[in-house]
Amino acid sequence: MDLDTTLLECEDRMEKSVDYLQRELRGMRTGRASTAMLEYVKVDYYGSATDLRELAAISVAEATQLLVKPFDPGAKNEIIKAIEKAGLGLNPQAEGSQIRINVPAPSSDRRKQLAAQVKKLAEESKVSIRNERRDANKAIDGLQADKSAGVTEDGAKRAKETVDEFTKKHTARVDELAEKKVAEIEEV
Repeated sequence: MDLDTTLLECEDRMEKSVDYLQRELRGMRTGRASTAMLEYVKVDYYGSATDLRELAAISVAEATQLLVKPFDPGAKNEIIKAIEKAGLGLNPQAEGSQIRINVPAPSSDRRKQLAAQVKKLAEESKVSIRNERRDANKAIDGLQADKSAGVTEDGAKRAKETVDEFTKKHTARVDELAEKKVAEIEEV
């Protein structure tokens, strides 16, 4: 392994931490209806746990209402059960071959809980990013100690500075995502 590979892998793993946070935040409930809330709800479909997005078309009917149209009408009851069990605080209503879900605005206490949850997720992402920095710096030190790798002291120092830049950039991105989501949650 060389310095370039170490740096590329470090940045890639940090990017994955940010992507994971984005996916998690997309699924968090705010006052508005979002299809992302339901996409990963697991439905027991013929004995296997399947994502709802694979079993039905999910759309936003109104600002506070979701519409779920199962591809297989026979799965409607299982989908309703799965949404109720998901712990999202949603109450699905069967309406012919489709399911309507009103998304109530969260109470002020629930908003505070959600904001705290967002901050916790953001902090976990930052810890993950810092761990990647630590691992990359260890790898750089190892390459520098291994005389056959041909890494100079200056090269190792520049590589560590690059890792620090990656860390700052990704940590700032995490902060930005978290602030945006908290503002969205607290919006009435």
